[in-house]
Amino acid sequence: GRRKRSSTSVMYDSDESEGSDILVRKVPAKRRCVMVDGESSEEEQPDKTCPAENASASKKQNVLAKLKELVRQSAARRSCSSANCEDSNSEASVEEEPPCQLPLIPSEGSETDSGSIKDFIVEEEENNDDDDDVDNTEHVKSENQPHQKQPNPSNSELLAHYIPQLSHCDHYVHFKRIVKAFLINAIDDSFLSSLYDGTRQKRYAQDMLLSLHYLDNRFIQPRLENLICRSRWKDRYKERVDCYPDVHISLKNTENMSCQACEMKRYCKFNVLLSGRLYNSKTLEVDDFMSDDKQVLKVGVVCANRTRVYHNLKHFKYKLYMDCSSVVGLDGVEDEPVKDTVERLFSHLEESGWIQKRYNDLEDYMEDADSFQEEK
Repeated sequence: GRRKRSSTSVMYDSDESEGSDILVRKVPAKRRCVMVDGESSEEEQPDKTCPAENASASKKQNVLAKLKELVRQSAARRSCSSANCEDSNSEASVEEEPPCQLPLIPSEGSETDSGSIKDFIVEEEENNDDDDDVDNTEHVKSENQPHQKQPNPSNSELLAHYIPQLSHCDHYVHFKRIVKAFLINAIDDSFLSSLYDGTRQKRYAQDMLLSLHYLDNRFIQPRLENLICRSRWKDRYKERVDCYPDVHISLKNTENMSCQACEMKRYCKFNVLLSGRLYNSKTLEVDDFMSDDKQVLKVGVVCANRTRVYHNLKHFKYKLYMDCSSVVGLDGVEDEPVKDTVERLFSHLEESGWIQKRYNDLEDYMEDADSFQEEK
């Protein structure tokens, strides 16, 4: 078995050993003289052990030379430990090859090895093109990994790029802008309409519009959708709760019946009284059609609690606007510019803690919606 391995290795490494036994015996003696810049004493030992190890050392030196040339081209520094690691890996892969493969010819063996080396070098060149500061192959992977995890910018980065005044704004600052917009609209009832139709393009108006969108799309609407998708409410009941801005939930006698919210068999003991005028969710203009209409529905305990949480968030903006309108209506100061009136009322509401209290109410409603458990 050992003699076969010796002859196979000689035939594999020699291009002139075909058809001559004498030439085969002379090749190992030549290989002792052709050594490439040995870096360790073990690699420079005469061919006393096995020609396969000489082949492994030669291949290892070729891989090392290729890697050094690659590093010089990319102007990156390679550590000795990484080079030794690559050498050991290439040597291990060569030594794991079967010792006896007599059908192999020298051209096939050289093409296989060179092909595997080229694959490795091309991969590292591509990595070096992506990142010029890599030190070794493992460093290339570690550098490219976070780069691959960030193919798209985050939402906060998009906000900072396209809407900088919104991304760097505190929630409470948004809320104060909304209060000021409602105070203006309470005096000039066309202000909100002109914001949404794009008539007003000044910076302060655009800031108020952005804050209104922030309240709707970031604070309220996602929580409303979450409450609905986790419930068994029927669309008819949801539409009723959406349309009526006033609600009164009272405890009544318990009845084993179909809940009028989810239509499930429940022990229903709550009456939900819905009333108030329909209004536009953006401009907050009211519709006087059937303004005295009321709806009374009997529901179970879970649907009653969900109705309270949902209704508080759904109609919070409208209730806030109505409170601002009441403040303007009780002011009584006439013949004053709108801007001065708004600034004076706003300063008074902020100093008295009125704005902070309303903001705290909003936070409580959002917390109730976030903590509402899924219906069983």
